[in-house]
Amino acid sequence: MAWNWSQSELTKTANLVLNMLRRDVEETDANTGHLTMSNWEWPTGVALYGMWKTYVQTGDQTILEYMTDWYSHMLAKPAPHRNVNSVAPMLALTCMYDKARNPEWLPHIESWAEWVHTSMPRTEFGGLQHITIWNKHYQQLWADTLFMTVLFLLKAGQVLGRAEWVEDAKYQFLIHIKYLQDRRTGLWTHGWTFDMRHSFAGAYWARGNAWFTAAAAEMLDALPERDASWRYVDEALRDQVTGLWKLQRESGMFTTLLDVEETYEETAATAAIAFGVLKGVRRGFVSEVYEDMARKAAEAVLRKIAPDGTVMGVSGGTGMGHDLEHYKRIKQGPTAYGQGLAFLMLTEMLIWAERG
Repeated sequence: MAWNWSQSELTKTANLVLNMLRRDVEETDANTGHLTMSNWEWPTGVALYGMWKTYVQTGDQTILEYMTDWYSHMLAKPAPHRNVNSVAPMLALTCMYDKARNPEWLPHIESWAEWVHTSMPRTEFGGLQHITIWNKHYQQLWADTLFMTVLFLLKAGQVLGRAEWVEDAKYQFLIHIKYLQDRRTGLWTHGWTFDMRHSFAGAYWARGNAWFTAAAAEMLDALPERDASWRYVDEALRDQVTGLWKLQRESGMFTTLLDVEETYEETAATAAIAFGVLKGVRRGFVSEVYEDMARKAAEAVLRKIAPDGTVMGVSGGTGMGHDLEHYKRIKQGPTAYGQGLAFLMLTEMLIWAERG
């Protein structure tokens, strides 16, 4: 089945989405919320990884120049607080180092990866505790951690030849699957606390699920050897995608609480799910049965992109909810990670468009 959009149309849309973020890094606007590249945090980390994927797919040198300038500027500043979320920008930097081998970047990559592997707080059984700048979240596993931190640890281990980092990253996928994926539905709850032994609100939060969908597709693609860990993650992804398929709305979107129909449709989650499933189908990790689901989701996201490239309908940063009302109250608006996840989706769509 051919796309409804041509390769040139998709490239134009990707550029519009990208241009919403290509601005002076010192520019701040209280009204933009997360729609800024002026800090070293997880929204910028997601956006930067989307930019890197866009550069790899399109070869647009202006993207690489922007990213190089951004890192030069930010790495010259005092080091940020180290936590799950502030690890996120290291993923794109490691991808860039893998290609350019800039020696100025190497000490930063080594230092951050070693901190994750040896010094980052751990939960019972060695999971990465979801520590943030505001809260240590004692003994808590969150779905977000896989995308924000674990993908970087995996990439750094591969690029720098550190097998112990790779194995740690694989283990993090396994322990998060064990405690966050529901056996009955295949869906993911937002988090788990070993301290209280429960999954908080038991919410099937869409973006939390999407963090796994996207991260699993990337992890499976990055590992050449289909060992037991690879197979376990692959089966978890297949199980989740089946659960997601059952809850996709007629519009193609997913609601912010996947199984609560009256909650609002959420664009960032839908984009990340579309990316992960499209890539999974293309690479053989996910059954071709779900290709139509992913196409429908991708097309729904494109309809949420304003003429100026703003990705609309993205829910704001979401802490752990102790009841479902918490997720219903999160406001929507443009965000850097919303733009970044749209990049990811568009890069995968471009690959499909090239295939015809």
